[in-house]
Amino acid sequence: GTPATDAYINARFIPNGSPLTVPFTEQDIESVAAEHRPRPRKFTLRAWDAEAQTLTIDFVVHGDSGYAGSWALRAKPGDRLQFQGPGGSYRPATDVDWHLLAGDESAFGAIGASLEILQPGDKAHVFAIVEQAGHEVDFPSSADVTITWLYRTDTDDMTSLFVDTIANAALPDGTFDVFVHGEAGEVRALRKHLIADRKIDSDRASISPYWRRKHTDEQWRSAKRQWLTEQRADTAA
Repeated sequence: GTPATDAYINARFIPNGSPLTVPFTEQDIESVAAEHRPRPRKFTLRAWDAEAQTLTIDFVVHGDSGYAGSWALRAKPGDRLQFQGPGGSYRPATDVDWHLLAGDESAFGAIGASLEILQPGDKAHVFAIVEQAGHEVDFPSSADVTITWLYRTDTDDMTSLFVDTIANAALPDGTFDVFVHGEAGEVRALRKHLIADRKIDSDRASISPYWRRKHTDEQWRSAKRQWLTEQRADTAA
């Protein structure tokens, strides 16, 4: 089928000191202590070149904390990373007048891949969150793309700034599809606005929290099911 532009992999990062090496099997994982087992982290693909067999993934490095960022910080040619996938479900619709894409660094792979496949004459409005001015990234596209950058250093309440900026934006008339991914609180608040005020069809929109502030990936995965249940209740009829 047609590839999704939000395709992602589930990468497995081996902790320092673990006896495991790539490739490893499930039996290998079960044979070592819990602290030595690979930590799963999901990453959106920025690009895949089938001819060159080259997969591009953008990492955000948070100093030396975490598993994925610290691995990427030290990665050198020849290092190997084991993963499962890809999966994915979004691709810009062809039957709409324009596209709304919003999110932070965790969504930039999918936003960039989506903008890249748009055609001349297509329109897209992007609302992108980064840490501070100077952290913007390049989103090449043949389409008519308007990008609004939002900076965490500008506000103590990024959730409100995110929603208010989009609520007050001069957006085009006509039909549009929606791709919103990023921090859980920000995504949830924007979803509520889009459904309640912009009257979007949530079933046709791609809206999902990739991570949650002050939560590790493991903590977020354990809480995510309940969070999504509560999020659906935000806009229940």
